[in-house]
Amino acid sequence: MKSEAGLVKTQWMKRASQLRAAFVALGSEVLDRAFPPVCLVCSDAVATPDGLCPQCWRQLVPISTPLCPRLGLPFATDMGEGAWSVQAIANPPPFERGRSAVAYTDLARKLVSMMKYSDRPEIALFCGRMMAAAGHELLGPDAVLVPVPLHRGRQLSRRYNQAAELARAIARVAKTPVSTDLIVRHRPTVQQVGLNAGQRARNVEGAFRADARRVAQLREKRVVLVDDVLTTGATVSAAVKVLKRAGAGHVDVLSFARVVFDADMTV
Repeated sequence: MKSEAGLVKTQWMKRASQLRAAFVALGSEVLDRAFPPVCLVCSDAVATPDGLCPQCWRQLVPISTPLCPRLGLPFATDMGEGAWSVQAIANPPPFERGRSAVAYTDLARKLVSMMKYSDRPEIALFCGRMMAAAGHELLGPDAVLVPVPLHRGRQLSRRYNQAAELARAIARVAKTPVSTDLIVRHRPTVQQVGLNAGQRARNVEGAFRADARRVAQLREKRVVLVDDVLTTGATVSAAVKVLKRAGAGHVDVLSFARVVFDADMTV
């Protein structure tokens, strides 16, 4: 009798799951007909939401192998296994590995600007998917995603932290946990736009503070610091140093875009 009741319950749950999936699909179809998906940048029609049209997609420059294993800078040719870039040799970063999804082209700049300043947090879904693919070797159950924090005043005016939105989007894809309270930006800083490398470093010096107790709780995990754009690396380097002083053993950096040529350093 129990087995018969169990069978009925299993069949009922299966049917309920099928009905739920059907209602979700129907709801999505209704929404797509009422509000057809459009390109995140130019608003041309696209097949799926939270994506780019072919013309905008072609303007992105994904960063893939061969690349510097330390900084994630792309190589023009394969330099051989373990070969570092000139930049990594001359000025080794405080983090173990850096990875970025795309080069900082005009289209990438526009996406980041819209996400940060035009109240478009949904753009993080698209960027986060690309970041999860580019940084797949950094992610996993032994890692924790830590977004670079905003000062509370700036976050209040912007309503959200774009780095946190990116981290949550990556977490959806990579099944990697997110921690938003490991590090805080306790001192306000001016925007980095227009500053040179030295000015950027001085601007963020002493701006971050890590929670040593929380860091100690995650000592067995690798920290993956998440940000939107990597330019000179001043911001992430300052945050990484604070995390390591608090006890973090291994810190990687994952960004959506990164400056490949100095002429592109405008954020």
